[in-house]
Amino acid sequence: MPAFCRDCLQNLPDPAPRRCPGCQSPRVLSHPELYGLTIAHMDCDAFYASVEKRDNPALADKPLIIGGGRRGVVSTACYIARIRGVRSAMPMFKALDLCPDAVVLKPRMEVYAEVSRQIRAMMLDLTPVIEPLSLDEAFLDLSGTTRLHGAPPAVMLARLVARMRSELGVTGSIGLSHNKFLAKIASDLDKPRGFSVIGAAETAAFLRDKPVRMIWGVGQSAQTALDKAGIRSFNDLLRWERQDLVARFGSLGNRLWHLARGQDMRRVDARAPVKSISKETTFFEDTGHTELLDGHIWRLSVQVSDRAKARHLAGRVVTLKLKRADHSLISRRLALRDATQLADTIYRTARNLYDQVDHQVPYRLIGVGISDLVPEEAADLSGDLLDPQARKRSQAERAADAIREKFGSDAIVKGRALR
Repeated sequence: MPAFCRDCLQNLPDPAPRRCPGCQSPRVLSHPELYGLTIAHMDCDAFYASVEKRDNPALADKPLIIGGGRRGVVSTACYIARIRGVRSAMPMFKALDLCPDAVVLKPRMEVYAEVSRQIRAMMLDLTPVIEPLSLDEAFLDLSGTTRLHGAPPAVMLARLVARMRSELGVTGSIGLSHNKFLAKIASDLDKPRGFSVIGAAETAAFLRDKPVRMIWGVGQSAQTALDKAGIRSFNDLLRWERQDLVARFGSLGNRLWHLARGQDMRRVDARAPVKSISKETTFFEDTGHTELLDGHIWRLSVQVSDRAKARHLAGRVVTLKLKRADHSLISRRLALRDATQLADTIYRTARNLYDQVDHQVPYRLIGVGISDLVPEEAADLSGDLLDPQARKRSQAERAADAIREKFGSDAIVKGRALR
């Protein structure tokens, strides 16, 4: 049975010892299909929190939460905080009830994005077939790379996470399997610093008693519908005929029938497009104050613009999102004549959408986004004949971007951002 040490990468004899004879590490990986599987999912461990602890060693042994104010939500939490029950997307007040001694930091997205780019460069050393899902996770297809690297994909993936740890100070977990669905599941099995393998021969037995909530992308509403149908495990799914699942759940039913059997024909797509870029904030206290909301619209527009520029993208549609105190949601969108990545254009469009809303204040959340994305070369081409100052504002924004890039994000700030 193939086996190697995840720390020194030494090939090990069969049967594999409990500890590596070379470095004495217990991190021995052994599996019948270990050297034949090529589809992987890499997921960083508590990514934002790991970067913050790397940059501030004083936080190493402290519970750390990355997120907004007391009315916000948790973006991520370190594993110390997770042991206390803190989870991503949890309301901040609940997280602090569970972990009152936690250190809370606001996200530094520009820092995380830079570390993400460095990880992506390391992945590209292994294979060009990478499908990013977010800043901290991606699918990789290493088919045909064994001859190139002189080592099978499993060993190269172990090298990747070892390099991430030594050069960038962040850790990751690997899932290795024969398709994307199972690779994604595998990467969550042994976090942090995990490396889990699901082979083709064991797929049916592995899935049988697992809960269907393991399926990535099945949201709360779909989970509720499955519960009503008595479907809680993959074994429950296997009792249904394909046509009955489709009749009950539509296209999701067809997908569920295949996944229940461990079948996923999706390829790792290096060209998978980003569909939208958005940013939102939840207020510490509900507010209907127009000047305060205007300041938030501007700041969110800048953050969306920064992300678009970093990805060399622009959007043809601007969206404004408002959530009232009763949690009812308002969404407004406007298609632009020209795609844009400029904060000024995004802000002016979003503010115009805000002015058109029949306000029933107060609000607890506001968000701004762009969609229908195109390459930045197609952005902001024609200017605005009805607004002669638009070109000057664009030039001023590009100049401000250069100053912020050189001296930091707070080097130059517009007055409306201070509201």
